Order: sequence, then structure tokens, then C-alpha cells
Amino acid sequence: MNSGDLLIPSPIRELTDIAFEKAAVKVFLKRDDLIHSEVSGNKWRKLKYNLTGLTGEKPGTVITFGGAYSNHLAALASLGYMEGVRTIGIVRGDELTPLSSPTLRHCAARGMELCFVSRSEYREKEHGALASSLLDQTPDALIIPEGGTNRLALKGVGEIPDECADAGFSPDFYVVPAGTGGTTAGLLLRGCAVVSVAVLKNAGFLREDIGRWASTGLLDLQLDYHFGGYGRYNRELIDFIARFEAQHGVPIEQVYTGKMFYGLYDLIKRGYFAKGTTLMAVHTGGLQGKLER
Repeated sequence: MNSGDLLIPSPIRELTDIAFEKAAVKVFLKRDDLIHSEVSGNKWRKLKYNLTGLTGEKPGTVITFGGAYSNHLAALASLGYMEGVRTIGIVRGDELTPLSSPTLRHCAARGMELCFVSRSEYREKEHGALASSLLDQTPDALIIPEGGTNRLALKGVGEIPDECADAGFSPDFYVVPAGTGGTTAGLLLRGCAVVSVAVLKNAGFLREDIGRWASTGLLDLQLDYHFGGYGRYNRELIDFIARFEAQHGVPIEQVYTGKMFYGLYDLIKRGYFAKGTTLMAVHTGGLQGKLER
């Protein structure tokens, strides 16, 4: 991708709210959603080094995995389309079709080959029958895990603190949403303190998953803001998103960043953070999956 198409470093702005003033905390927002119109947020950072790998050459085919609202699938489909790389997405849920969500419609429009598998087969992921068959057909294919998290992805995410430091920011905590935990791990590897808001139910396992990648930094994993599970939401969350957008003029969605900000607001109002704390929330993109109102 031409570097001229990218907004790097992504902008940082302060968010003001009476709740923040009462709690005597400062909240800044890193607009990674503005990095690129289609390959934005943490997905650009995760894919940045993966598509050139360690050899500096693009793979001929990339195989990856995700659900019906996967930002990772959408971003890879777009990047593959722009870079001329064949992409194959193995999607959780054999009842789904390319029309089942805005995300899947986007992926299909960008030329990603979508393969729908049962949830039991999906649990096998890289070692399942379909993945093995695809690898037999394309032995030179690159497999990127669900959510895009691997060592090369963490290298890209780890550039966030450098951009903040260059802009004069040294926050007490970074605040990010967590699906697979890759963004959290990338920041922890840089020694950051991270408030990680899980967007899926029963996500305590993320502590172990994140710990496999990063044993440095300080992890504060929040498990109570999933709204029933991954991709789930209710009227309370949708109303919060509408108020947030009206007040701050920043679009957010109901799968990741909306839940992160709902959780952050709740923690601040409950006095969770010490007075004088500086928080850097990271907008991880994902607006392609935004609920159409």
C-alpha cells in the first residue's frame, strides 16, 4: 500500500466531559480509525509486517479466520484487494452466507473467498480439515491466526507508544477493547499499563492468552462490559454510542470500541482511577461493522 494513502502517525485529541472533570482524570483518544478508510486501526498495525513477513516479499495467498463481524477479515480482504494478494477467509458458522453481515458483504465485494464451517470444525482452526485441504492446494500460502495476532502483529501494535511519545504523551494507562487480546499484548510488550475491555463473554481465558505473548507491562482486564457476548448489544449500548458520537463527533461501533468506551465511562464515574490519571484510549477501527441505524 502506498504510504501516501495512510495517516501515520494517527491523530491524538483530548476528550472532554463533565464526568472526567469530576473524577479529575484526563482522557485522550488516539484515532487509529483514521489510518486508512478500509484498513484502519489495530488491523493495519497487525497486518503491516505480516504481508511482507520476514522475507520482504508478499505471499501469493493468505488464509485466515474470523466470525461474521470480524474486523480482521474485513481489513485483510481490503488489503489483499489493494495489493493483489489472494485472500481466503474461513468463517465460523456454516449457517452463514456472504450476505449475513455488513462485514461479510464487504469481504465478498473485495474478492475474499469465504469458506463457512461449523463451530466444531472452526475450533480446530489452523489444524482443521478445510485448512489442511487449502494448504495442500496452496502450499506456499501464509496462514494468519484469528484476529491477526502473532509476533509480527505485536511489532506493529508496539509502535503506538512511540507515536504517543513523539507527540509528547506518556499516559498512565492505555485503554483498548479486547477480542483476541493482540493489541493488549503488543502494548504490554512495550512495558505499558493497559486497561483491556473484553468484548466477549466469559473472557477470563484472555489473561492466559495474552500472557503467552507478553509478560511485561501491567494488565487490567475488564470482563463486565460484553453485553451478552461477541457481536451482541442492547438498547443501552446503542443509546450510549449515539450520545458519545453526538458529544465528541467521533464514530464508534457496537462490537469493539463502543463497548470499550462504555466500560471506560463506567469505571471513571465509579472513581476507579486515581485523581490526576491520564488515559489514552485507542480507537481500533472496525467501523465497517457499525450497526446501520
